[in-house]
Amino acid sequence: MLLGSLLPQQNLTLAASWPGLFVDKQGVYWDVPLSLSADLASVGSSSGLSYHLLLQQNSGEPKCFGGDETNDVPLALLPGLCAKAAISIKRSIDAWRKKEDKLKMVQPYDAFLSDPHVSFTGIVGAVASGSLGDCSKRISVPDEMRKSNAFRVFHERNKFAAFADLFASVTFTAQHGNFQRLFLDLTRVSARLDISSGSLFLRGASRLAQDFFFSRRPDLETFCDVCPDVIVSLQQQIVGPFSFRVESSVAIDPRSQDHFVRVDDSVFAIDWALKVLGSAKATAWYSPKHQEAMVELRFFEV
Repeated sequence: MLLGSLLPQQNLTLAASWPGLFVDKQGVYWDVPLSLSADLASVGSSSGLSYHLLLQQNSGEPKCFGGDETNDVPLALLPGLCAKAAISIKRSIDAWRKKEDKLKMVQPYDAFLSDPHVSFTGIVGAVASGSLGDCSKRISVPDEMRKSNAFRVFHERNKFAAFADLFASVTFTAQHGNFQRLFLDLTRVSARLDISSGSLFLRGASRLAQDFFFSRRPDLETFCDVCPDVIVSLQQQIVGPFSFRVESSVAIDPRSQDHFVRVDDSVFAIDWALKVLGSAKATAWYSPKHQEAMVELRFFEV
């Protein structure tokens, strides 16, 4: 009852696919003979408590789709039952927002992009999962868990695994312009810092504090533990409803002397704001790293 009062709205998604098509981190597509899933999540809000529950069942051996048969099968796609749960608290703060000086009787190209502002958003949460079957092997593989110092249990004989960890994210967004005029009335930049493993970050921060207190030289591996994943983006109006957008991940690796900061996995896009729908856009994007391009229709996306 208490949970219902705090989270009055939820989204429930039931999906079944035979076969199901999935893509791994290297951009390789995989066919799973049968995939069933049930997804329950609270409706997103600017601030407050939210949760996400997922139950997924895979059956049959995955096969590489149009790729190299020597590629290793992603362990998450192996047969078995997996349950995941995440809960988080989100807080958004406007450092500055300007609602004046808009053109009267002129509808913005996108209602969600009509206010110049500077804002910060923080998310802190916890995630837990349990696996039964061949898919539980991912918990035992060092490469799968190399960026985590989380609690985990793996029983190979019973094909059971459990995992739990913390996570956090901080987003900075700045926008100039009201997206009403014909030229250069929208410039938007954002940066997101993700801490995928809170336990690893806390361990690294503790070690750095001890090294500083005892005047010891910090280990580079410890620096890597506290370096977040960074994603930056820039959007610039070109003319009318058309804008150019680029999004890139930034890798910070203190161990590399040549590439301490490396820009990776960039995506370039042209957005066409559909003014008549209030907040919708047609997007054509291209990823040089994965050699992929797509045209999408998106609604109510900020």
